[in-house]
Amino acid sequence: MASSDAWLERLKSAKKTALIQDGRRKVHFVFTDGAEMSEEYDMKSKELLVRKWRRKGMLGGEGRWDYEVGESLMRTAAQLEAQGFMESNNNPIFLRKDTRQAFQWRIRNLPYPIETYSVTINSEDRCCIVRTTNKKYYKKYTIPDMDRAQLPLEQNAISLAHANNTLIIQYKKPKAILEMEKLVQQELDNLKAAKDGDVECSPS
Repeated sequence: MASSDAWLERLKSAKKTALIQDGRRKVHFVFTDGAEMSEEYDMKSKELLVRKWRRKGMLGGEGRWDYEVGESLMRTAAQLEAQGFMESNNNPIFLRKDTRQAFQWRIRNLPYPIETYSVTINSEDRCCIVRTTNKKYYKKYTIPDMDRAQLPLEQNAISLAHANNTLIIQYKKPKAILEMEKLVQQELDNLKAAKDGDVECSPS
């Protein structure tokens, strides 16, 4: 639990502001190294809906937000069209959407039957690899939560499902992750949150 404790201490030491808006608790973290993290939780279920990161650019300016969990709602079709291109409706779309008990990834626009897919652990590179037997799709991805806690990846924690042209990959959260997430929630519950319409939310 040493690495999990280190991550929790990093969260505690970060400058934090919280806002309750549209049924979500939105928490913004600024770490001592200048990195920013923004999280959004469902107020009822307390499930994590969004986690995104922004780090300083190479020239010192603000970088773009990179989504670890959830997806941006800003890149609408109209915006893409205004930029001179349209995203193909047929391209696979990979995103992470967790549950309380599992890390979960959804890959949209994959019409092949469930037996086409395999997901394997590469322990050396600490990543998961998605393949199809017809060689139509291949992707490597990491589980940052497991890396932060320095926990080993286990093949038997992975399960697959397929519905509506979407491949759903689940990785059962180990006990250490569940315990850490519980402690994080306790920390966030103690954080005073402004409500939508308030002038400001005081940092902790």
